Formats: sequence, structure tokens, C-alpha cells
Amino acid sequence: MSAYQNDIKAVAALKAAAGSSWSAIDPESVARMRTQNRFKTGLEIAQYTADIMRKDMAEYDADASVYTQSLGCWHGFIGQQKLISIKKHLKTTNKRYLYLSGWMVAALRSDFGPLPDQSMHEKTSVSGLIEELYTFLRQADARELDLLFTALDDARAAGNKVKADEIQAQIDGYETHVVPIIADIDAGFGNPEATYLLAKKMIEAGACCIQIENQVSDEKQCGHQDGKVTVPHADFLAKINAVRYAFLELGIDNGVIVARTDSLGAGLTKQIAVTNQPGDLGDQYNSFLDCEEVSPADLKNGDVVLNREGKLLRPKRLPSNLFQFRAGTGEARCVLDSITSLQNGADMLWIETEKPHVGQIAEMVDEIRKVIPNAKLVYNNSPSFNWTLNFRQQAFDAFAAEGKDVSAYDRAKLMSVDYDETELALVADEMIRTFQRDGSARAGIFHHLITLPTYHTAALSTDNLAKGYFADQGMLAYVKGVQRQEIRQGIACVKHQNMSGSDIGDAHKEYFAGEAALKAGGKDNTMNQFS
Repeated sequence: MSAYQNDIKAVAALKAAAGSSWSAIDPESVARMRTQNRFKTGLEIAQYTADIMRKDMAEYDADASVYTQSLGCWHGFIGQQKLISIKKHLKTTNKRYLYLSGWMVAALRSDFGPLPDQSMHEKTSVSGLIEELYTFLRQADARELDLLFTALDDARAAGNKVKADEIQAQIDGYETHVVPIIADIDAGFGNPEATYLLAKKMIEAGACCIQIENQVSDEKQCGHQDGKVTVPHADFLAKINAVRYAFLELGIDNGVIVARTDSLGAGLTKQIAVTNQPGDLGDQYNSFLDCEEVSPADLKNGDVVLNREGKLLRPKRLPSNLFQFRAGTGEARCVLDSITSLQNGADMLWIETEKPHVGQIAEMVDEIRKVIPNAKLVYNNSPSFNWTLNFRQQAFDAFAAEGKDVSAYDRAKLMSVDYDETELALVADEMIRTFQRDGSARAGIFHHLITLPTYHTAALSTDNLAKGYFADQGMLAYVKGVQRQEIRQGIACVKHQNMSGSDIGDAHKEYFAGEAALKAGGKDNTMNQFS
């Protein structure tokens, strides 16, 4: 017997025990409401999605071709539409997640207005967005199930038992829109206690996976901007521990932590690490500092010096009071960061790079896997990269290495539309198409995400509508560019009243008031024009 039938039976027993005062209660209506509200709390969602993510991680370890993907979302509706589209076109949400970008929270969700990605936005707006995303995904379940319930009633009314049984099977085997969210906690928004408190809020909202980076909280920068400042490993590990304690306190024992290193593009540190003996973790961190050998006579008031093998070394300090690392040490620092994080509580890595290059990522992962054989990455397929230019340049370099004639191409101007139909451009596009597959096979990338896609799609679609509507196209710009496409492509939100929950509300009104219910979905509802 299905859970749906069990609920009908259980509520029928409750109704019988309650007597005549429950005469208006329909057990099947209760079963439907329970089916539409599978997840009662954010912690239920966090546990459900953590189990999914752990299963997917194990499957990737066995077969690197089964990687996972996500798109960044800045509003619940965006996340809902993404999952509805996945179910419509691909028939399953398997291996497809959501990503919550701190950049988009800062730029689009702060009470201060648009902000750069520098952790200046309200920290609770992050957990608030997680809750909002899952609210919209749960409503997507309720809406889709409501359509199935309506179809079931229609089949029963027509006496079509075969059809009714088919629809009931769809209800019993229903796949939820609720999927894992990888949630960005930036650099923790403060000290480890602040990190722990925010992590708890995020997990309570439903997050099964939290991504944290090794920058200084009060100097945090977007991973693709200059001026990034990292912290010694001990400081970062304390925050990883804080997130793990939050998971364990709330009973999500298999919660996932992604440790992000920004060291590849971060040339600065605010602190010199504490070291107790040569070769310890603090000493390794300090070994990358850009230092000059000095004698006691060279020292000035306020100088900081290191004693290494009997030599006095003075780290170069900038007017900002920050210390700089030696040029060219970024990859080595990324490798050390990654190994250290995985050895001390993190489950996966995020290495922020300056370009999408499988070879570069693979070189670092190869070094990491000498120590941690099953090291896995979450990788940012970032809109901050000029993908066309990067891959055309990679194709150019490959052509040149193979001895092909590249005299027809100007490497510095490969973005030009003049090259769009050339052999080089087609090869580059194929490299872009297979980047995720190749990165997962060669560079240990378990999860591919695009941080800011819906920020850009919203801007592009709005621009396309506005330039026609406010010029000479008027309503044709909307009808031809939006509504007609919604109808032709079967986009559910063309019936926006239904998408916002109107039909669910009608069903509830009928449950509550029976034939006396005043419903919105009658013959005069203009949404009928889209049937």
C-alpha cells in the first residue's frame, strides 16, 4: 500500500474516532495535503538532500562521468523555474542542484541596495534566501501534484479506471523538486562563533552543503577581483570546525563542507602564522612570504622579523599593513590549502581560478591526490571568465603547438565576430561544450556550477523586451518575444495565476467549504485562454 493510501486509511481511522464533529473532513483530501507538504521543516530538507549529495559523491568516486551540476539563483522563483524546466525536459532532477551565490545576495538581495561581493550585506539574507528557495520548490511540488489530483478526479468521473490507476502511480512515485543547495557562507561573516551561528541558520533553513573560503572576513573580495587577503590555516580550520559543529548539533551528521581556496589569485595576508617548530603548518604558510634577509642593524621601529635557520628575514609589509607572498607561489599555496582542509574536516574543495583551463586545474588536483586520493572539487564555471576568448586562445595555442598555420588569426582579437565561423572558433566551442565532462574526468570536478547565470539572463531578456516595447514595437515586443514563446515552448508560467498557487487555493477552498466554496478558476478566468 502506498503512502498516499496509508494516509487515507490513517485519517479515516482518526475521523471515526473523532465522531460526528469531523463529519466534514475528507480523508483523501488530507492525504493530498500531506503529499503536497512532504517536508515539514528545513532540517528535514537538509537531511534528505545531504543523503542525496553523499550518494552522488560516492557514485562519482566510482565513475567520474557521473558529475553533478547547478545554476546560481538569487530568488525562489528562479530556482523553482530551473527545477520545473529540468523535470519537463530531462524528466528527473538526478544530479542537478541549486547554487546560492553570495555575490548575487550582495548584488540583488541587500537592504543597502546593490553591493559588491565583499560580505557587506546582511548575513541573515543568506539563510533567508535558502528558506525562500525551498519554499518555492515545495510550492512547485504542490502545484504539480494538484494537477495530478485534478486529472485523477477527472479520470474517476469518466469511469476510466486504467487512466486513474496510471495517474495514481504517478502520485505514488512522485519525484520532488527539492534538491541539494550548495550555499555560500563567504568567509564566515566574522570570527568562528559568527560562522557557527550563521551556519546553524543556513542548515535550519535547509542547507545540506556549506561552502566557505579562506579569505579574511573584513577584507573579503570577489574571487575574480584583485586585493584578496588569505588567513593562516589555523584560522580557516577553526571556521571549518565551526560549520561541522553546527551540522552535528542539528543532527545532520553527514552535512557537506566545501573548503574554498582563493590563494591562486590572493597575493596578500593580514597575519603571519603562529609556528612552534620548523616545518609545521604555520611555518609552511610563512615560507611563502616575500622576505628579505636583514641584520639586527637593519631593523627599524615596528619591523616584524622571522628567524629561519639562523637567518633574520623581514617580510615585506605594504602601506596597508598587509604582508605579500612571493610571486608564482599561488598554485603551491592552493595545493597546501586543499590538502590541509581535507585532512581537517572538509569534504570537498573549491579552487578559484583566473581562467577555465582543465590542464591548470588538473595539475593542482594531481598534486593534491598524491596525499588525498579521492579529492573532489566544486568548480565555478564563472561568467567572470570570457569563455569565448579564453577557449579561442587555447585553441590557437593548440593549433600552433601542432604546427598548424595560424597566420589568419590575431590571438589578441579572437573575440571578433569575424572569427565566428572559422575552424578555430568551432574547435573552441567544442572545447567549451565538453569542458565539464573533461574537467570531471581529468581534474576531479564532482560539481560544476555557474555562479551568476540568472543575473545575466534577467538582464539580457529585460533588455530585449525593453528595446522593442519602448520603441516602435509596443505590445508586439512582449507578445512575440515573450508570451508567444511561452505558449509555443510550453512554459508553465504563461498561466501565471496557476503558477502563483491560485488552483491550489481553489482546491483548499473546496476541501474547507464544499459546494459553498467561492473559487477563482471558473469559466470567466482569463487563464482559460491558454488551455
